Amino acid sequence: MPIRSHSSPDRPARSGPAVDADRAARCTESLRDIAEDITVLGEAFVYNTCDRAAPTTELLETVTALQDLVQEAIAAIVVRQRSQGEPLSDLAPMLKRTEDRLRKKYDPQAVDQNLATRTRPMRSPSSTLPPGDVPTAKNLLRQPRQRLASALTLVRAQSGISQRALADRMNVDPSYVSRLLSGERDVSWPHAKIIIDTCDGNSDLIKPLWEAAIGVQPASAEPTRYLRTYLQGLRYAAGSPDDKQILKSTHHTITTAELHQAFDGPGVPVWPVISQLTMALQSLPDIARPLWRRARSSTETCTLPAEAFG
Repeated sequence: MPIRSHSSPDRPARSGPAVDADRAARCTESLRDIAEDITVLGEAFVYNTCDRAAPTTELLETVTALQDLVQEAIAAIVVRQRSQGEPLSDLAPMLKRTEDRLRKKYDPQAVDQNLATRTRPMRSPSSTLPPGDVPTAKNLLRQPRQRLASALTLVRAQSGISQRALADRMNVDPSYVSRLLSGERDVSWPHAKIIIDTCDGNSDLIKPLWEAAIGVQPASAEPTRYLRTYLQGLRYAAGSPDDKQILKSTHHTITTAELHQAFDGPGVPVWPVISQLTMALQSLPDIARPLWRRARSSTETCTLPAEAFG
């Protein structure tokens, strides 16, 4: 009868899995998303702690959500470490876990799946302004919902179709359409699509504005193209200003070449260009920033040499 061998508790930990550059890149991108999510919830937490009337349960809910984000970040970091072929012994002491425990707790495939299906927190309207700031008409007009409303209003106005005709097509009261076009109400994509199609508009151009208004950032879209389409949508919503008008609005802090690169490529401009451009197009830079980061990350991934992953 063959003797069954048993692993010795003193046996050195087995080596990590083979290098997986794609998984390492996905973990890095997820970490960027998590960092942004922590910022969103952190802003909400600061805002609520400045409000003496904020319920304790709401404060605890935010802290718990932040705790969950930290755990997601740790999982992504551990799997990233393994996928880059780097030793878990570097992380074990900081996490107060053995290497074997880290391997068992953070299975690469399971973590990969969890990161791919995670739900991101939405930025609340109150968190877009620092505590104590009084919302102004100008700030409100820069909000994503107002940019969407401006685009839909332009589509309707350029078509000459009345709000009543749109209401009949949508089977709603005309006052409801009026509130959608003024930004007083959130608009569902089916209703937005009816307005766009009825008025012969460009749904591909306006879809990113709608996604920004409801806090959705589609993972399936090609990041660089998506950023450009979003900027083009902002340009349309702002009344389609020409290059000269846009450059003047930025106080000439960006060049004509940088402006063309932002809209048409090649590549992705540095962040100050996108920041100045979104402000010139009557939007908020912090809405465009995660889109810019994804776009920059996608171009970096395409050009990153294999040696960078160990």
